[in-house]
Amino acid sequence: MHARHALATRRAFLKTVGAAALAAPFVTRGLLANPPSGRLRHAAVGLAHMGWQDLQQISSCDGVEIAALCDVDESLAAQAREAFPDARFFRDWREMLAKMGGSLDSINVSTPDHMHAPIAVSAMSLGLHAYVQKPLAHELYEVRRMREIARAKKLVTQMGIQIHSNAHYRIAVAALRAGAIGKVREAHSWCYKTWGDPSPKPDRIDPVPENLAWDNWLGVCDARPYIGDISDNPAKADYYYHPSNWRKRLDFGTGTLGDMACHIFDPVFGGLGLGSPISVRSDGPAPAHGNWGIDARVTLTFAPTPFTTGGAFRLFWYDGAQRPPAEITGLVELDKLKDNKLPEQGTLFVGENGALLLPHIARAQLFPTASHAGYQLPREKGANHWKTFVEACRGNDKTTAGFDYAGPLTEAVLLGGVAARFPKTTLKWDSAALKFDLKAADKFVRSKYRKGWEVAGL
Repeated sequence: MHARHALATRRAFLKTVGAAALAAPFVTRGLLANPPSGRLRHAAVGLAHMGWQDLQQISSCDGVEIAALCDVDESLAAQAREAFPDARFFRDWREMLAKMGGSLDSINVSTPDHMHAPIAVSAMSLGLHAYVQKPLAHELYEVRRMREIARAKKLVTQMGIQIHSNAHYRIAVAALRAGAIGKVREAHSWCYKTWGDPSPKPDRIDPVPENLAWDNWLGVCDARPYIGDISDNPAKADYYYHPSNWRKRLDFGTGTLGDMACHIFDPVFGGLGLGSPISVRSDGPAPAHGNWGIDARVTLTFAPTPFTTGGAFRLFWYDGAQRPPAEITGLVELDKLKDNKLPEQGTLFVGENGALLLPHIARAQLFPTASHAGYQLPREKGANHWKTFVEACRGNDKTTAGFDYAGPLTEAVLLGGVAARFPKTTLKWDSAALKFDLKAADKFVRSKYRKGWEVAGL
C-alpha cells in the first residue's frame, strides 16, 4: 500500500472510531483473499450467551488463533478471558480495532442488535471477514450497507443462523425445491416467544455496576440513565436492559421477529428462492413506551418465484399467543405429531399438493399423510455453520448464509418491525430505493448515530 494512502486511511478511521482510539497505533492490513499460511487471527466481540457459543465454535476450528476479546461487561467476559489468556482484552471495540485491526483476519459480532452494523462495518472496512449474529443489523439502511461493503471488498461473511446448516432445514429446503407439495401458495410461521413489553419504563435511575461500561453498551444510541433489576423476586434478577431484556426495547433489539424470524424464515427463503418483500402489513399491537409489542401478526408479500404459485406470495408471521387460523392448522393431522399438538415454533407451507410442516428444530412432515405415504424426503447432511465460515476465510469453502443471502432475509424481518408502528396499514416497499410509499415510515429506515459514535460507511 502506498504510504500516503495508508496515512489517509489511518486518519479517516481514527476520526470515526472516537476519542478512545486516538492515541492508539494503527496499521492498515492488506486486503488478502485468505490469511497468510492458513492461520486465522480472530477477534470476538460480545463474549457471553450466544457470543460464548460463537467463540467456542470458532476457536475449535483448526488454525484459528483467538487474538482479541472485547466485551463491555467484565463479569460476563471472565469465562472467555480465562479460556483464552493470551488474547488481548478490550472493553471498547473501537480501541481494539485501532490497536489490532492491522493484524486481524476475522471477527465475530455477538452483541445486542443495535451494535451489529457499527462494529461489523468498521471491521470490514479494514478488510476483516465477518461472522455476525442475527439479525444482521438493527436498521434497514445498515443491512444494505453491510451487503455493499462486504461485496465491494470481496470479504467472507456469514450470519449467525446456525440452523441454516442443520440437516433438518437442509432436507426441508431440498424437498420444497423438488416439489414435494407442488408449488407453494403461502407459508405460515410462528413462535411462542414474547420479546416485548406493554409496561411503561420504570421512573428511576440506578447506579451503574462497576463491571459494566454503560456508555460503551449504549454505543450509537442516545445516552440515557441505567436501570437495573426490575424483579420483585430477590432470588431471580430481571434486568431492564443488560443483559436480560434489551431485545424488548425499540432502540436496542428487534423483538421476537428479530430474535427468531431470522431462523424460522430461513428455510422459507431458501426453499422458495425469495428476495426482498414488496409489501408488509401488521395486524398486531403497535410498540408502546419504547418497547416492542407482543402477539404480533405480520403479512409479508413477495414477487412470485419458480417455486410459488397463485401470483404474489404471502408469508405470515405470528408470535406470543397468536397462531395461524384454524383452516390452515387444520391441514395438519395432529394425531401424527408429538403430544398431538403443533410445535411451539415452526412453519407450515401450503402447496398445490398438500402441506409441509417444519418444526423449529425437527424433521419435516408431509400432509395428508395418506397421499404422501410413499414419498421419501431428500437426503441431506448437516454442516458446522462456524467451521464453514472459517474454511471460507481460508479459501477452502463457501458460506451459504453470507450477507447477500442474509440481507434480504433480515430486510423482511426488519420490515415487520416498521409495519408494527403503522397497524392495519399495508406498506409498499421499494427495496432498491430503500423507501416506503408512506413517507412517515421512511424515518425508520435509518437512525442517526449519537455524536462521537459516527461510523464511516454508515
